Amino acid sequence: MPLSVIPQGNLPAEFSQRYQAVSGLSTIDFIETLFGDEALFGPVAAVSSFGAESAVLLHLIASVAPDAPVLFIDTGFHFSETLRYRDQLVSQFGLSSVKTIQLDPLSEKRSDPSGKLHAIDPDACCALRKLSVLQRALTPYSGWVAGQKRFHSHERSRIDRLEWDADQSKWKFNPLADWSASDLMRYQTQHQLPAHPLAAAGFTSIGCAPCTTAVGVGEDVRAGRWRGTQKRECGLHRPADLIVVSGS
Repeated sequence: MPLSVIPQGNLPAEFSQRYQAVSGLSTIDFIETLFGDEALFGPVAAVSSFGAESAVLLHLIASVAPDAPVLFIDTGFHFSETLRYRDQLVSQFGLSSVKTIQLDPLSEKRSDPSGKLHAIDPDACCALRKLSVLQRALTPYSGWVAGQKRFHSHERSRIDRLEWDADQSKWKFNPLADWSASDLMRYQTQHQLPAHPLAAAGFTSIGCAPCTTAVGVGEDVRAGRWRGTQKRECGLHRPADLIVVSGS
């Protein structure tokens, strides 16, 4: 049955046409199209946390576009294991255009001189060290690729592979949106991908060290993020501006 796109915000006029153009593609063909056909979406960059599930998407990207731009936001609070894991994946996968981006020293001195903002106002900390940094880094690009999956949380249960990031006014792509935890494990095993060093200790979603804990049995994948608060997202990912439905 054909798909219909129901706008929930201000979408580009060409959104439905672009959505239909990629809706039937396999995951790998979708990724290859994003990085190989600038006529469709313009220049695109991937954004990776090099977290617990990052190896799968990065391996898929490297298999078709090893020179694809990959942005890593260094907040200054990452686990040392994450930084070593980043270097390992970059080397093993042959990713040649990974760029580490971070807050400039002047802004840090002005807005978080003590480095304790995360404990006082985690939303403000994420806005300072992630959102503002990514916004500047995405300036040359028309869209960005993220590693979100629907099974992560209720907040992410309605994401689609192709979305419009109204805050950034850019295309947003979630190639693994419909992948399950089993799909990820199967791919990781099949291709013998290295696991994040903290995964074995129960860290299923890995962000900044002060705001990340291990997850207990039966908890959601992201339950260890900002534990003890109502916060579940850093702000990089917001609800999609559309609903896609099947029609007769």
